[in-house]
Amino acid sequence: MQTTPRGNRLHIALFGRRNVGKSSIINAITGQDIALVSPVPGTTTDPVFKAMEIPPLGPVVLIDTAGLDDEGSLGELRVKRSRRVLQQADMVLLVLEAGSALTAQERELLELCQEKKLPVVAAVNKIDKQNFLFTLENQLKELDIIAVPVSALTGAGITALKIALIRSAPKAWDDRPLAGDLLEPGDTAVLVVTIDAAAPKGRLILPQVQTLRDLLDHDAIAIVCKENKVKEAVHGQDVKIVITDSQVFAQVEAQTPPDVLLTSFSILFARQKGDLLTLAAGAQAIDNLRPGDKVLVAEACTHHRVEDDIGRVKLPRLLQQRVGGKLQFSFSSGTTFPEDLPAYNLILHCGGCMINRRAMLARIAQAKEAGVPIVNYGVAIAHLLGILPRALSPFPEIGRKLFP
Repeated sequence: MQTTPRGNRLHIALFGRRNVGKSSIINAITGQDIALVSPVPGTTTDPVFKAMEIPPLGPVVLIDTAGLDDEGSLGELRVKRSRRVLQQADMVLLVLEAGSALTAQERELLELCQEKKLPVVAAVNKIDKQNFLFTLENQLKELDIIAVPVSALTGAGITALKIALIRSAPKAWDDRPLAGDLLEPGDTAVLVVTIDAAAPKGRLILPQVQTLRDLLDHDAIAIVCKENKVKEAVHGQDVKIVITDSQVFAQVEAQTPPDVLLTSFSILFARQKGDLLTLAAGAQAIDNLRPGDKVLVAEACTHHRVEDDIGRVKLPRLLQQRVGGKLQFSFSSGTTFPEDLPAYNLILHCGGCMINRRAMLARIAQAKEAGVPIVNYGVAIAHLLGILPRALSPFPEIGRKLFP
């Protein structure tokens, strides 16, 4: 499970005041000294992500954040960055100190969690030093929050805390299939994989591997081929769907019989990780672009760039060919998402295979709030090639809404 991609892990964000013991709690849960611990308040300044296992929750990411009560201009910035973690969290572990009462910052955080419908578990730390204050216990009970008294120093209550996390985790946080629900057991899917400069030597890229595994988990039959062998792969086979790398959409579409469903890995991720209807509707905004408009190309990871990179080279080239002039491109990568979104005419996003669904939905929500259309790579390519209706054929409910 240690090789499980971060985007498929349950994200648990730890919040609390400075020096309340958030990092110590992480070390106690993992049984390892993986988070820096210091008696000096404010040791953790920026969110720290740590992938680990909590059986039977399975693969998780624990996110350590700066103290909610951090002070000064830098402290306010740290708190702002910490709260931004809520966009990626599936649940929250609020670390409190025995003998205290809820502060205004903690209540504000709990209100945000309630708005976002995030499950919250409270770890009341340092019970080795003082009792679990009656006032704090009542405050948490009134808010219907599970409170677990623990000591990160002695290990008391840590097992109970793990059990509380297991019981409080969202029941369906990552149960959305990629393609398996599009087929019946025994149906055949053809996966079209390109072998180019972007393909790691000796292995397939993550979206292809994840799609293949999802099909096998659903007892489907998978045939894998390159783009120049699609006709042979489909011929004589009762193929239900062809799933292709978006970069060879046109070539594959020409070889796929009209009665066979067709889509791309990127479109499958648009459905699993985000909101396919919104992303497909955003593709239509491409037709409204004019020379000089600003386009944000956003990637959720920091992969190695190749000479003809799809996000940095190919798609910008295709978009400028469509509008008949130069566009202003900006690029962002990793977990950060620009705050100046209203300045853009379009957001072009990657498939999002390295982030979880909550983070992708948060980005889509930010784009909507800014009034900027957002589309992902595969959807954009299908639209530019004029085959988006066909690429959405596995999802007739989406097609009916966009192409009545």
